Amino acid sequence: MNKPSTPTVVLVHGAFVDGSGWKPVHDLLVRDGIEVVVSQHSTQSLTGDVAEVQQVIEAQDGPVVLVGHSYGGVVITEAGTHPQVAGLVYVAAFAPDAGESVATLIADPDPSAPVPPIVPRKDGALVLDRERFHEGFAADLPAEEARFMADSQTAWGGAAVGTPVTEPAWRTRPSWYVVAGEDHMIPPAAQQGMAARAGATVETVTASHSVYVSQPEAVAEVIRQAVRSVSA
Repeated sequence: MNKPSTPTVVLVHGAFVDGSGWKPVHDLLVRDGIEVVVSQHSTQSLTGDVAEVQQVIEAQDGPVVLVGHSYGGVVITEAGTHPQVAGLVYVAAFAPDAGESVATLIADPDPSAPVPPIVPRKDGALVLDRERFHEGFAADLPAEEARFMADSQTAWGGAAVGTPVTEPAWRTRPSWYVVAGEDHMIPPAAQQGMAARAGATVETVTASHSVYVSQPEAVAEVIRQAVRSVSA
């Protein structure tokens, strides 16, 4: 059982993937004696995802550090006002302000940045083009691994994309940000801008959007910094 002052790390996945992608980061943190829980939420609605993550938070005995990748950054921004949350770590993630959603953040894309290979399914939910998944989401992973991620991807719901954040947790919680320097999903410049606005401690890693898979040690080290800081 955790001591009250020692935070549990809650890993929150983004769209198109599930929590299993966090395994390399999870294993590094657990090896260091850090308690870790991985959220498995549907990515169908922001309200539902926040509720699920808050249930995970409340299942812990003490404070938590929330870590969000990509769309998971929106989830931790909204869920992170929970009183047990001591800090936030964004990993190539959206960090919206009040009234912003993924839809508003991507409404005016940089014309010089790569276009994410997002396509609608027949039911209107969003997926990534399987043939372009490797280059768009996971360019620095082996082709076989990216192929499995493409073939096993989950759909992203419109209510997750379009629902705005009400009260951004980064305004009242310390935050850290891992910028993926070769990201083809969220432009690195946009990541840097959101990190600066949040007043986050920034670490830039030369990696794709799948930085949490391809560079787990770099991501784990930033999480360790957050844990040490909020434990002090």
